[in-house]
Amino acid sequence: MKLGVNIDHIATLREARKTNEPDPVAAAVIAELAGADGITIHLRSDRRHIQERDLRLLKEVVKTHLNLEMAPTQEMLRIATNVKPDTCTLVPERPEEVTTEGGLDVALNLENVRRVTKRLQEFSIEVSIFIDPELDQVKAAYNASANAIEINTNKYALATKPEDINNELQKVKDAATLANKLGMRVLAGHALNYLNVKIIVEIPEIEELNIGHTIIARAALVGLERAVKEMKEKLT
Repeated sequence: MKLGVNIDHIATLREARKTNEPDPVAAAVIAELAGADGITIHLRSDRRHIQERDLRLLKEVVKTHLNLEMAPTQEMLRIATNVKPDTCTLVPERPEEVTTEGGLDVALNLENVRRVTKRLQEFSIEVSIFIDPELDQVKAAYNASANAIEINTNKYALATKPEDINNELQKVKDAATLANKLGMRVLAGHALNYLNVKIIVEIPEIEELNIGHTIIARAALVGLERAVKEMKEKLT
């Protein structure tokens, strides 16, 4: 199982003081040396953490795989086709949210998502779409010509009752199975941590997890290298 490390919250800490440290580019280098298979960032329209400067430098520095999370807007499409990260993951975005709250409703916005997807692919950028584990959204992602989906594991991760955990886990499994049958790569992420990730790792169709907050939180206590290595061990 591959591990993509989301380094947004390194930039969150930097922006808390509007200074130049800690540098997410340095964090990306450390994460890769510790075993990360890729680096993920979310360039938001309000630039609350990651900045365009970070994206451009990371494109030059990252040796594994650079994944840019972005809203399917004209502004982000312009930036992405200029910088050309390895992958763009299309996500929903609301200014007032603390973090991405749910998957992109591809079915409702199919034409725009398809247009953005095809434009990115014209620049040899792989396109993944962050969706809730719903079969109609998987089918919509396929109809939008996405190369991959990233399944939103938030409801599974936050569930506390055994029956709720099992129900949400089954939804993730069903979405992964359908996406795999349709020929799309399957990733997953959101609210996963060192305790709840193991069951997700056991789903054979899922080949990569994007994890950020829990790794950065752990890094504040034990260092980024150790935090990444400990998560990587959970994925084996």
